[in-house]
Amino acid sequence: MEKRYFISADIEGITDVTFWSETETGQAGYDAACEQMTRETAAACRAVLAAGGLPVVRDGHGGACNIRHMDLPEGTELMRGWACHPGSMMAGLDSTFSGVIYIGYHAPAGSDGSPLAHTSEYEQIRWAKVNGKLASEFTMNSLYAASLGVPSLFLSGDEAICRMAEEELPGLATVAVKRCKGNSTWNIHPKTAEKAIEETVARQLAAGAPPVPKVPETLVLDLCLPTHQAVRSARQLPGVELVSSEVVRYTAKTVKELKIACELITG
Repeated sequence: MEKRYFISADIEGITDVTFWSETETGQAGYDAACEQMTRETAAACRAVLAAGGLPVVRDGHGGACNIRHMDLPEGTELMRGWACHPGSMMAGLDSTFSGVIYIGYHAPAGSDGSPLAHTSEYEQIRWAKVNGKLASEFTMNSLYAASLGVPSLFLSGDEAICRMAEEELPGLATVAVKRCKGNSTWNIHPKTAEKAIEETVARQLAAGAPPVPKVPETLVLDLCLPTHQAVRSARQLPGVELVSSEVVRYTAKTVKELKIACELITG
């Protein structure tokens, strides 16, 4: 049976992407960001195809219609639009996949690792923690993959998320396409990034998947929200506790429950 690999792609961690306008449909720089997002995703797809696998891409940014399918290698499947599923950027993943590849990921809210640092909705979450540790979108998504028994193989993005992801999942391969300071990014050349992604994914596939980490039996989600109105609204949800004037807590038994809670709290 042909092995399938799930590729979750975001845009804020793509080479050269620096300003919020570049991430928003119709704004300055958006088309160029989409083109590079497509090229970096295509690099991962080529490595999967060369290894005899099937790449399945989940467009995971904004309206989820950023990647140009025609510019991905033939044989690649692409999921566009949102599936109204708690998996969100991981919707479509199931236990039959052989691994997950993350493209264009970024530093989390509550960190200074990127001018575009955020977790989920950047205007709605000041920071998120899972079991007391600062959580990124990668944190949530790799937990979701682990809950299905699927290993996380590779991540590309800014230097900060690469360091954080490597600490969370030893054995994960990464490519940092830029390092960030303040409102600036210092980027490697786009073609160098594409080559590094393709070569590193290929090496990781050849080496075999790292072990799937054990998911904690209890998952405590703390969210720092931007307004007292958001806190008041969050507290209407069953199971949500008030930690402080800005922070709410939800304790989940499964990753799916955790992700549903996060989606409902942020609206």
